[in-house]
Amino acid sequence: MQQIINFLIRNKNFLLFAFLFFISLVFTIQSHSYHKSKFINSANFLSGGVYESASTIQDYFHLKTYNQQLLEENARLRENDSKLRSRVIQFDSLTGYNTLEEQYTYTPARVIKNSYSKTDNIIMLKVGKRDSIFPGMGVITSQGIIGFIEKTSTKYSTVLPILNGNFKTNVKLRSSNHSGTLEWNGESPNIMTVVDMQEQAHVKIGDTIETSGQSAIFPKGIPVGTIENFTLDNSKNFYTLSVRLFNDMTNLGHVYVIENKDKEEITRLENSSTNEEE
Repeated sequence: MQQIINFLIRNKNFLLFAFLFFISLVFTIQSHSYHKSKFINSANFLSGGVYESASTIQDYFHLKTYNQQLLEENARLRENDSKLRSRVIQFDSLTGYNTLEEQYTYTPARVIKNSYSKTDNIIMLKVGKRDSIFPGMGVITSQGIIGFIEKTSTKYSTVLPILNGNFKTNVKLRSSNHSGTLEWNGESPNIMTVVDMQEQAHVKIGDTIETSGQSAIFPKGIPVGTIENFTLDNSKNFYTLSVRLFNDMTNLGHVYVIENKDKEEITRLENSSTNEEE
């Protein structure tokens, strides 16, 4: 306390000058509109800069939250798109009403492990049973298909990706309904192979390949890639296509898990038909 008093005594002249100078500035600003406007503009400029910097720092530390919000919003948008594209419209001839049924839902997920240089690659996601994720659900990004859920625990899931020798799914040309089977030859992580594409398809380099909707896992129209090369087996009348993926499978951060609400019913019907044929 004594040191504070000694400081005030030593600097009393300067402090008095500073106090009077401050008072004069206040009176000047209040009594002159020009000075007052300049002061307000300067204060707004300084405070605006401070608030902007603080907001930028705050936004940086909240990027994870914002990113999750965007993923959830994208999932909702995909569901809305799915309603428009993939809804089952059933018309009741007796009542004259249309019944609209949502067939697919989308759940955002974060990739925590991604292998792509092996023959049997695996991807791990930070979602599990507690998030209503179960084996057999499809996995995609905004660029195209990734694979399907193979195993789940409470909080995690593993994905059998398209870069796995055991992965196969039905795909088609975007320009027609000619279809084939998508598989990986174990070489480049950027190239997939489509086999058994009918000769009547008249494929061209640059044509787009997408999911056919014949699988109970993926809805119709999910992009896969473009045809880079193809050969025709004249003895079997089928094309073999080399397809360059839209997805960069070596750089995956976030994905969407697709649930087909009708999958169990479709699978049960397919199994019953198979048993009848046997």
